[in-house]
Amino acid sequence: MGASAWGYFVPYQPDLDLALQALRQKVFAEGDYYWGLTADWVPPEERRPRPQRIAELFADEYVQECGTHSILDMDHVLGPEERPDYRTVEPVSADEAKERAGTDRLTRAHIDAIDGLVRGRWFGRCAVLHDDAGQRAEIYFWGYSGD
Repeated sequence: MGASAWGYFVPYQPDLDLALQALRQKVFAEGDYYWGLTADWVPPEERRPRPQRIAELFADEYVQECGTHSILDMDHVLGPEERPDYRTVEPVSADEAKERAGTDRLTRAHIDAIDGLVRGRWFGRCAVLHDDAGQRAEIYFWGYSGD
């Protein structure tokens, strides 16, 4: 199948990891992720309904191998001293924003400039986006995951 690109916008809040966890809960509750175990190509005896909890979802061997092709595949937003790793979301730094977009006050108009900052499969990024008045308005999460 290959990896899938995904992107989400959520209202701004200062704690990026709390924003990520709330987004993950929303995506899970809405079923807005890949769950191939109900697909027509899966033999009827192997089909399974969607899990009831995120922990149950990631306990599934199929999901561990293939992922959900969504933000659910990301575990947490990196803190200041952490290095990017598998299933992590790295905030865009002020230096990266200035280098790519010419400003550290990113808006939706700068999305194309920063999209290429994702390190590869199973990594995510996030950026605080500002409104026309220069106020923090939302957080953009994006990345690639799944196999």
